[in-house]
Amino acid sequence: MTQIVEIGKSRVLSFSQSGSVLRTPADANDFISEAWSNEADFLAIPVERLGPDFLKLSTGVAGEVFQKFVNYGLGCAIVGDVTQALDGSGALRDFVRETNKGKSIWFVPDFDELQHRFEKQATLQS
Repeated sequence: MTQIVEIGKSRVLSFSQSGSVLRTPADANDFISEAWSNEADFLAIPVERLGPDFLKLSTGVAGEVFQKFVNYGLGCAIVGDVTQALDGSGALRDFVRETNKGKSIWFVPDFDELQHRFEKQATLQS
């Protein structure tokens, strides 16, 4: 079930594992629309909602989708195990490592880690 979770000062829209899939940059519009209708500023998207080519950086899908989210003022976390995709791509490992250093795009293994990141960020800001 998709739900809003307040974490610190952020309204996180946590998507369920089933539903529309992010296959193309145009699919991001559905996620953005749902975020806006719920007044969310951060998306938590389960890895199960990613299309088969999403994590293949050569397709450009992830980059375009993430850029669209950032352009619309939305942060995003991909929640779940991406180990298999990481094992097959040094470029993806580098991408995940770099995005996880920022504040807009994160890859986390579970929702508890996402909450921990928000709490850590709030502590650094105070």
